[in-house]
Amino acid sequence: MDDLSRLADLAEILGAFIVIGGVFFALVQMRQLRQQRREMAAIELFRFFGSPQFASAYHCILHLPDDLDKAGVRARGSDVENCAMIISTTMENIGVMVFHRIVPSVVVKNLMGTSSMLLFRKLEHWIRDMRTELGNPAAFEWFEWLAVKLEELEQDSEPAYVAYRDWKPTRSHDQF
Repeated sequence: MDDLSRLADLAEILGAFIVIGGVFFALVQMRQLRQQRREMAAIELFRFFGSPQFASAYHCILHLPDDLDKAGVRARGSDVENCAMIISTTMENIGVMVFHRIVPSVVVKNLMGTSSMLLFRKLEHWIRDMRTELGNPAAFEWFEWLAVKLEELEQDSEPAYVAYRDWKPTRSHDQF
């Protein structure tokens, strides 16, 4: 009976270790899954930034004067207004993804930080006029939020070519 009692105690202890190990393993798996999801979102974001449609809209808006209002954008033609809409809706979606931590802000900052701020500066008056026209003060709110947050992140940082001048690869196959 004494041996049976010991075996039962050992089985209980082993069961507790298995449960604890299972919970630990599940937490590690969840963390890896979340990281993998972020990496996939970042890859898709990078892919979209490289798309011909976005690149064309980016080029178009980047060459506009700062603070062009709705009338000024419309006066330049429907293609320019379509480009403003492509940029604004794209940046709106990215802002939402950053806010919900689907895509890390550092990834967006490194991919398009300064560009995002420039694009918002180019379209800020157009966006404010669109809010009035639509009667929706929240129109493109996440684009504005993203530009403000990225500007805050940029304030204390140096350009990558300066900040990482002494960067070295960590593995032998990463050599330049």
